[in-house]
Amino acid sequence: MRPRRIVIAGYGMAGARLAEEIRRRDSAHVALTVLGAERHAAYNRILLSSVVGGGMTPDMVRLHDTDWARRHDVDLRIGATVAGIDRAARTVTLTDGATVDYDALVLATGSRPWLPPCEGLLVDGVLAPGAVAFRTLDDCERILAASRPGAPVAVLGGGLLGLEAARGLASRGNLVTVVHPVGHLMERQLDPGAGQVLAARLGTLGIEIRLGVKAARYVPGDGLKLDDGSHVPADLVVVSAGVVPETALARDAGLTVDRGVVVDDSLRTSDFRIRAIGDCAQHPGTVSGLVQPAWEQATVLADLLTGTRPAARYRGTPVVTRLKAKDVDLAALGEVHTEVDSPDAEVLCLTDPTRGRYAKLVLRDGRVAGAIVLGLPDAAATITQLYDRGIPAPSDRFALLLGRALPPGATVAHSPADLPAAATVCRCNTVSKSQLVKAWRGGARGVSGLASATRATTGCGSCRDTVSAIARWLASSEETPA
Repeated sequence: MRPRRIVIAGYGMAGARLAEEIRRRDSAHVALTVLGAERHAAYNRILLSSVVGGGMTPDMVRLHDTDWARRHDVDLRIGATVAGIDRAARTVTLTDGATVDYDALVLATGSRPWLPPCEGLLVDGVLAPGAVAFRTLDDCERILAASRPGAPVAVLGGGLLGLEAARGLASRGNLVTVVHPVGHLMERQLDPGAGQVLAARLGTLGIEIRLGVKAARYVPGDGLKLDDGSHVPADLVVVSAGVVPETALARDAGLTVDRGVVVDDSLRTSDFRIRAIGDCAQHPGTVSGLVQPAWEQATVLADLLTGTRPAARYRGTPVVTRLKAKDVDLAALGEVHTEVDSPDAEVLCLTDPTRGRYAKLVLRDGRVAGAIVLGLPDAAATITQLYDRGIPAPSDRFALLLGRALPPGATVAHSPADLPAAATVCRCNTVSKSQLVKAWRGGARGVSGLASATRATTGCGSCRDTVSAIARWLASSEETPA
């Protein structure tokens, strides 16, 4: 019997993880082909702001080395763009004319930057000289080549990725102005109060914020004219105004498409032989643009495609969003927009704009339903654990918001020894403290060893300090961890 032919269209974070998960489960009965449009091996897109900021090199964000495909018997084709799908013949055609047969096809085509309407920004359908989208590793190279220290840079977009790009550029010595059309930053994840405190905090780091205005006209080498008549000087304009799911391939193939490619809990499209995951997929329990849902989808789909767990289903992902910007500690989760005077929830809010601190806590039935925590890392750690585990919040709510409360029987640790074994350390990869301990006992040493064994730290990177602390604790103690 011939192996089952599985083709993954897309070699980004979702497609690469799915390929890994399939090979972990089945190396003999699946003929696996991965088609990647970019010229690079898979890399961690979430860490691109660190590349722009100079804290990491392109090689440091690679997910696979050059020999990965050969070692895992994967037919990997770099720079291969899928031009069309023939659902009747079960083939995909590449832009070079080649065809690939499939028994199961997975769309992991991701998303593309949304370009705001602005006179002069596009020339013949491409970004004008001096304007660069911030989405890929190639974009990082172009940004770094164009941004001289001390030069003015404008960032279009005050969402998560735009602010990470702005902080990275500011840390390199650029004079950065963020232009955002909404009245406060990160409006998807933050309420107005938190957005205002965040803007003030970024201002102390040398980033100017222009809110409630749009870019009306771009003049290369000069900058942006805004719709209020003001001017933002800029030698470089970085566009990070949002993304659009890449659905053209699915739409042309006649699949059901709304904002994204519509999928069910089995990640099936309207053609049962074609699945979709990641940014291109639309599932009611998914927040687009984040890695954790894509990787959880990859785990479920690998179970299904290999028959490892036929009853596996993807039910959605409770996401914790973290801003990965130097000197800014921000976490947002769950119901962030619930009003303080909500009749059916307990909502507390503390604000300290002078010190760049803001905390909002939403509780339902005594449990954390949502939170925004800025500038209070201890509180963020405690609240995130309560949210992950569904543990009742301590009665002293204000102490909790300040990071000083200890939940009964499940205290959040300020040292690795106190951290509960079941506590989730790496949310992106669902790695608990006990899994890290087990990996250590199995021979994994240091952060790099634990990362290789468990994948902790390989997502957004926000858990790296905790994993480092656990590694130091394990190295210095011979007694069995609790």
